Amino acid sequence: MLTFDFTARKSDTGEKVHSEVSADSEQAAAKLIRQQGMSPLSIKLKDAEGGLFGKITNRIKTSDKVLFSRQLSTLINAGLPLVQSLRNVATQTQNKALKSIINQVISDVEGGSSLSKALGSHPNAFNSVFISMVAAGEVSGTLDKSLERLADQQEKDAEIISKVRGALVYPAVVILVMFGVVGFMIVKVLPQVEVLYEDLPGANLPFVTVALLALSHFIIDFWYIVLVVTIITIIFIGRWVKTPSGRAAIDRLKMRAWPVGPLFMKLYMARFARTGTTLVGSGVPLLQMLKITGDAIANVHVEAALAKAADKVKGGKALSESLQGDPNFLPLVPNMLQIGEQSGAIEAMLEKIASYYEKEVDQQIRTISSIIEPLLMVIIGIFAFIIVAAVLLPIYGLAGQNLAG
Repeated sequence: MLTFDFTARKSDTGEKVHSEVSADSEQAAAKLIRQQGMSPLSIKLKDAEGGLFGKITNRIKTSDKVLFSRQLSTLINAGLPLVQSLRNVATQTQNKALKSIINQVISDVEGGSSLSKALGSHPNAFNSVFISMVAAGEVSGTLDKSLERLADQQEKDAEIISKVRGALVYPAVVILVMFGVVGFMIVKVLPQVEVLYEDLPGANLPFVTVALLALSHFIIDFWYIVLVVTIITIIFIGRWVKTPSGRAAIDRLKMRAWPVGPLFMKLYMARFARTGTTLVGSGVPLLQMLKITGDAIANVHVEAALAKAADKVKGGKALSESLQGDPNFLPLVPNMLQIGEQSGAIEAMLEKIASYYEKEVDQQIRTISSIIEPLLMVIIGIFAFIIVAAVLLPIYGLAGQNLAG
């Protein structure tokens, strides 16, 4: 049973009412509200709207959708009717947000809607790949197999994304800690060193010490300016990356920046091939597969390249020829696709491409790790040298003056 917040208007007085109701789905909640002599104006799942904590705890994870796909596939394959299968899955689902969606899907299916259309009413939970594969399974009568393919595809995609994030988290944490230590040294340690040298006659501070002390004084005296500028910069960048030009720039940077460029290129190739394998294997037409895959890759440049390729395929060209020479695709992809087209085994070739680039992503992650670790050590060493030099050079200067005297 789920709890819904609702706003309704009393039929007899027209008064607005804000309250809660417990029901299995949004449709069931609306029915209960009407039975109380009110007309519902808005109904929201309370647990899913409980602020930041509620959004985090009720977020539908990939693992939730994988379990949903596998359970539904198993029940349908066992011969249970669709609605009964959905009810069984709903009772076993722990995620409240997903459970609410499944209950709404059950109501839609009972009302005559297809499963794909019912799932399509919840785009935040089920993307275009999911909907298209379910629709293809319904048309071909192989819904259980399509759901099983979906579960496999989601698991593979989640696994590879997890590896990429893991490779990027380590250097990000090290850099963050490094800036924290440097900031502490500049704000807390250097001012104390300045006081020490002020009491020493004849102390002549070198340029590096003077520069860092100037930076230290500015941060201490005008910390509010630094804070405001930092916040404004973060907000500006956050909004800019959501604009078409910002997203295009970030996506291009991912594909070209060293050393992560080759990693993201191979990731996109693996995702294209894995998603394509799943869709083609479920009977989705080639042009529709290209459109859906472009949406799933999450890179505007690769998506645009697939849109151009789809136009060429419409004109009669083969997919391999349409992708040949495109800078957003690695050359091996169209070459292997051409072999698949000639042998009539595009699905099998897409599977091989996916497996190859998934292994390449693993190798690229290991390569980046072997490059980044010593590189970070060098950067940390440079920062440490600058800080130590700012502190110790005046001492060596004084020692030299004493020896000369």
